[in-house]
Amino acid sequence: MTETSDTRSAAGAAQEAQRSRLQRLMRYIPLIAPVLLWAVPCWVLLHTGQRWPLPVTLIGTALSVLGLAGMPLAMVRGHGRRQQDRAAIVGDTLLGCVWVLFTWSVLLGVLLRLALTVGGVGDGQDRARIVTWAVLGVAAVLLARGYSEARRVPRVRRLDVELPRLGAGLDGTRVVLITDTHYGPLDRARWSARVCETVNALEADLVCHTGDIADGTAERRRAQAAPLGTVQATRARVYVTGNHEYYSEAQGWVDLMGELGWEPLRNRHLLLERGGDTLVVAGVDDVTAESSGLAGHRAHLAGALQGADPDHPVLLLAHQPKFIDRAAAHGIDLQLSGHTHGGQIWPFHYLVRLDQPAVAGLSSHGARTLLYTSRGTGFWGPPFRVFAPSEITLLVLRSPRRSG
Repeated sequence: MTETSDTRSAAGAAQEAQRSRLQRLMRYIPLIAPVLLWAVPCWVLLHTGQRWPLPVTLIGTALSVLGLAGMPLAMVRGHGRRQQDRAAIVGDTLLGCVWVLFTWSVLLGVLLRLALTVGGVGDGQDRARIVTWAVLGVAAVLLARGYSEARRVPRVRRLDVELPRLGAGLDGTRVVLITDTHYGPLDRARWSARVCETVNALEADLVCHTGDIADGTAERRRAQAAPLGTVQATRARVYVTGNHEYYSEAQGWVDLMGELGWEPLRNRHLLLERGGDTLVVAGVDDVTAESSGLAGHRAHLAGALQGADPDHPVLLLAHQPKFIDRAAAHGIDLQLSGHTHGGQIWPFHYLVRLDQPAVAGLSSHGARTLLYTSRGTGFWGPPFRVFAPSEITLLVLRSPRRSG
């Protein structure tokens, strides 16, 4: 064995050991994270020199302890086997609130206190109390605006996307993308109907849903999903599964979307033809499908493209952006994805980037592959969106050979 081979083997072993340590650490995060989320705001707001009256300190500390105990319990009852919607609403709301409190307790607890100290503002107690009121004020404003942002009908985000291989006959093709509607414990049937009305006003040729329709089974969330049956498109309405379908009997969602008139693209494609030119519209199951144990469910790009002319441009629907590596290897022209929610509550997008190659927007991968990642149409869990607005996306496909 050569010295180079020995070096590569040692490097590979080191990388494997590092991954193993990271995996072991990840096992403890569900235990550590709730403690940090509740303990840090409690400490910063109550116990860093404020000298609040004893009843205030005791009540605030007690509320933190109750939140630490109650939030995980409510989320387990809400999202576990029992799926109690009221418990899920309580747990999810507490999670969103404490995440915002934690974030701004850390930021203002350090930066604002430092600025006040440098500026010579007040004594230690004054500075500590200013930080407390600043954190509570910022958190209240962000949570109020975040709740409004999460519950409103998303704004339409429009962009032109030029595909070098797109024929002139398909120039101007209008593709509407909705994703991550996440119908769940909060009844959003009316919201769903208004989203569909907005989609219909865009007069799309193709409407795509890239998964995570709901949290819960198709039977349980049928009323909220039913308005999807009113969506209109001149050519097709297509859908692929997301990871949350595989938490809630995915085949039931595939069947319901077919019943509502959508075309489930489960590792298959259809052709969109106009003006003598053709666009291949393909879709794959979510990357978590194979581990779900459901027969026939897996992400199979080669199967999705089987029989398609390799000279035709391909629009691929794949729920998670990280599928882009496989898409680029196959020379896909444009992949549409969701999953990330744009981070949903800032600064969670930094954690999303550890798992996904893109968080939101249009990005380029490989020789010719483009990826568009939507911030999502709905929200998961906490009913808040902070610095990550929801969207309905209108992509107008452009050909470099279009006239004038």
